[in-house]
Amino acid sequence: MTHGLEGEVTLGTLVFDSDDLEETEDFLCRAYARMRIGSGTPDASRARIRRQTLASISVDELDLDFDMSYAVSPLGKICLCVVHDGTIEDHVFPGVEDAFGPGDVVSFAPPDLPYSGRIRAARYNITMLDPALLSQVAATVDQRTPQPVRLTGHRPHSAAAARHLRQTIGYLRDHALADPAIAEQPLIRTTVSQLLAGSVLAAFPSTALTDPTGPDRNDAHAGTLHRALTYIDDHADQPITVADIAAAAHVSIRAVQYAFRRHLATTPLAYVRRVRLAHAHHDLATAGPQTATVTGIAARWGFFHPARFAALYRETYGTTPSATLRG
Repeated sequence: MTHGLEGEVTLGTLVFDSDDLEETEDFLCRAYARMRIGSGTPDASRARIRRQTLASISVDELDLDFDMSYAVSPLGKICLCVVHDGTIEDHVFPGVEDAFGPGDVVSFAPPDLPYSGRIRAARYNITMLDPALLSQVAATVDQRTPQPVRLTGHRPHSAAAARHLRQTIGYLRDHALADPAIAEQPLIRTTVSQLLAGSVLAAFPSTALTDPTGPDRNDAHAGTLHRALTYIDDHADQPITVADIAAAAHVSIRAVQYAFRRHLATTPLAYVRRVRLAHAHHDLATAGPQTATVTGIAARWGFFHPARFAALYRETYGTTPSATLRG
């Protein structure tokens, strides 16, 4: 049996495995929020939980071999659930009552609301993220008096959106968070956070306004683009969000996104990736295979999937990263 929560874990993996209901409740309270749980199957109570954590994101795989009721205090975080096997029934928070089965992807409840329900011998994923991450990739209508971006529905707006979010969560779990040597890189943390936040906003209805307004279009001129490009070029080795780029260009998030689309037919983050790829290319060309690795250099510049990095590198430079490293 392995159990325990290592305080404020910012990076790493922990495992919990117990057939003691009180221990499970104590762990869940420390891992999520204050809650009460109960068992509907007296002969079984084993809970297995594996948590991977990266800064303001956690990805948990849970396997319960019993029926567990739960009543949870507000988490203060966006809590996504992907059901693998089993069912979650009588899930309730103010204004909503629902049930979920295999393949479903849902947001359990708004961060400021309690919720309750019953898990029936289920295997499922729980992914939690700081709500503030949403405002790093999008904004609400009036940015002169900024409001936090929030989700307005607990189910994705389409099956395709749910499938894409499910794939993103699996991608982060299996690649970005699986290797601590990669996950500890500062640029990986920002890349992962923005990827997940963007996928959440693409999947769920929200208060985010993504289409540029009239003032946004007026602000999306060459001067705005120049300020944004200068900021990116000067800070490519540091964590950068779309909100940072917009602030440096003195415009809204929507205006800077429209400026890149209008003048360069790309997005701010795609341009950031292009600049970082050029830095990775330089490092590969100037380092030696005795002192550096392709994976290490790629991770240093925010690329956490080796195969995707290699494909992007070959597409851009006509050769492989390893060939460049070998000189």
